[in-house]
Amino acid sequence: MSYTELMYLHLATVVPCFLIGTFLLLIKKGSQIHKVFGRIYMILMLFTAIVTLFMPSEVGPRLLDHFGWIHSFSFLTIYTVPTAYWAIKKGNIKAHKRKMILLYFGAIIIAGGFTFFPGRYLHQLFFGV
Repeated sequence: MSYTELMYLHLATVVPCFLIGTFLLLIKKGSQIHKVFGRIYMILMLFTAIVTLFMPSEVGPRLLDHFGWIHSFSFLTIYTVPTAYWAIKKGNIKAHKRKMILLYFGAIIIAGGFTFFPGRYLHQLFFGV
């Protein structure tokens, strides 16, 4: 798969994550709809994080001529999603909440913000540079 195909696949999964994650932050926790959309969100987040691992960094320094700083958010996601799931299964609501808030703001808001930096596709798309 080409970088462009991976990028579009990533966008197709991360945009719904942004919308679903925002929705989940706003609705009543523990409700059936929260549980259903929470599972969808977790699956999409894992999928999108795995996709990004196949995308070489095109901005800044690279480790092993592939991974950039932005990939740290992918690894954060791959760690956080299962541990947040296990936390809620064990009834540890506080840990689940903390992990899911960290995931949303770290992997969606902060990492998403980096995608608007010069040299990245979304910067070109939105700012025409």
